[in-house]
Amino acid sequence: MLFMACVSASAQQQQKKCTLETIDIVTGERTVVHVFPYTVEAPNWTPDGRWIVYNSQGKIYRIKADGKGEPQEINTGFARNCNNDHVLSANGKQLAISHHTREDFQSRVYTLPLKGGVPRLVTPVGPSYLHGWSPDGKTLVYCAQRDKQWDIYAIPAEGGEETRLTEAPGLDDGPEYAPDGKHIWFNSVRNGEMQIYRMRNDGTEQTQMTFDSERNAWFPHVSPNGKWVCYVAYHRSDIAPDQHLPGYDVDLMLMSADGTTAAPRVIASIFGGQGSLNVNSWAPDSRRFCFVSFER
Repeated sequence: MLFMACVSASAQQQQKKCTLETIDIVTGERTVVHVFPYTVEAPNWTPDGRWIVYNSQGKIYRIKADGKGEPQEINTGFARNCNNDHVLSANGKQLAISHHTREDFQSRVYTLPLKGGVPRLVTPVGPSYLHGWSPDGKTLVYCAQRDKQWDIYAIPAEGGEETRLTEAPGLDDGPEYAPDGKHIWFNSVRNGEMQIYRMRNDGTEQTQMTFDSERNAWFPHVSPNGKWVCYVAYHRSDIAPDQHLPGYDVDLMLMSADGTTAAPRVIASIFGGQGSLNVNSWAPDSRRFCFVSFER
C-alpha cells in the first residue's frame, strides 16, 4: 500500500492534465505557472527563485518559475525511474532523488549536481524514500521500510550508516528539516489518524503539532524564514489514514511553525493528493509556495 502511494502516479494517472500553480499565503491569490497535458508531481522551488523542479514519468525536469519557456529535462544518468520524493540542497547546487532500481524496483536515494550528472548512491538498502536535506548539507532524512516497519531514518549525505529516528507503530513519513536544522517535521499515524509531528534532529522530543478531527495531514514543509508550515490534508471520510493517493479533493493547509501563533487553516482546496505537495516547494521569499492540481 505504501509502495503504491510513494511511487509516481499510475499509468492511468500519467495521462491526466496537471496544472503547476503558486499561491500567495497573504492574499490567497493563485497563479498558474504551466498547464501540462500529462501528470507532473512534487515541485521544488530553487533557492535562487528562478526555477521549479518537478518529476514526470520517471524523469526530473525544471521550468522557469515565471512560466516562461519550455520545461527542461535534468540529466539524471541511469536514474530514469525517479518518484516524487526529491529535494534540493540548501545552497541550490545539489539534487537528491529517489530512484527505483532496475534489479528489484525498490526506491533508493541518490545525489547528483542540480545541473545534471551521474547519480551517486547514498542508501544501499531499499525501499528508501527521500524527503529532507539538512541545512548544513551533511545529512539526509527519509522514510524507509526495515523489517516490515516504516520509520524515519537519517544518513550522512556522503553515505554511511543510517540512524533510525522513530520507532512508533504504524507509518512515519515525510521527514523534513526546519531551516535552522534543529528540528525535523514529519507525519505519523501512531495515534490512529495521520497528523503532523515535530522532533529534534536526533529523534528526541517527538511532539504532535496538529489535532485535526476532520483531516489526515501529510508532508509538512517549513518556510525558509522558519515561520510557516504548509501541508496537504485528506478528508477522513475519503481515504484511510495511512494512504496518500492521487485523485481526491484535498486541502492545502497553513499553520505557524510554533504551532500556536496561527492555528492550521485551509489556504486552498484542490483536486489532487499524491504528487501535489510531497516535497518542500516554498519560494525563497517565504510568501509563496507551489503545488500541482489535477484535472478531475
